[in-house]
Amino acid sequence: MAAASPSVFLLMVNGQVESAQGLEEGISQITSKSQDVRRVLVWNFPIDVTFKSTNPYGWPQIVLSVYGPDVFGNDVVRGYGAVHVPFSPGRHKRTIPMFVPESTSKLQKFTSWFMGRRPEYTDPKVVAQGEGREVTRVRSQGFVTLLFNVVTKDMRKLGYDTGPVDTQGLQGPSLP
Repeated sequence: MAAASPSVFLLMVNGQVESAQGLEEGISQITSKSQDVRRVLVWNFPIDVTFKSTNPYGWPQIVLSVYGPDVFGNDVVRGYGAVHVPFSPGRHKRTIPMFVPESTSKLQKFTSWFMGRRPEYTDPKVVAQGEGREVTRVRSQGFVTLLFNVVTKDMRKLGYDTGPVDTQGLQGPSLP
């Protein structure tokens, strides 16, 4: 009896939302700036997910929304960012540029600051898709670092070339 060819592929991802640079204090997973010279926010928030699919159309993304208190104690957006989940096996490090929406006029900027209601997206799909964002004024606001460990099964058997392992200079565990 011949073995049946696979009809789906699996992608297993684990890793972590590691740290941020250039952002103010955040409350996504409570953290504060480190006391060393780097002044980074360290989360080490775990990621562990498995995907099963027949094709990579609409490939998953991780959307980050970082919030933190303003001078009045209101929680306001400190940054948005998105990254596609890597699909080649191995260890991947991604640095995601973060951005925040800006008011279009000085009057709106002052009013939103005074009222504690700064511009923000109500739907995270806006960050992931980018559709409609070309009319939004944004400002760069630091970077967030994510670490991914990816394992795949049956992608090559279904005809998907995942290319060489993308380690970006990271060392994995060595074999004895």
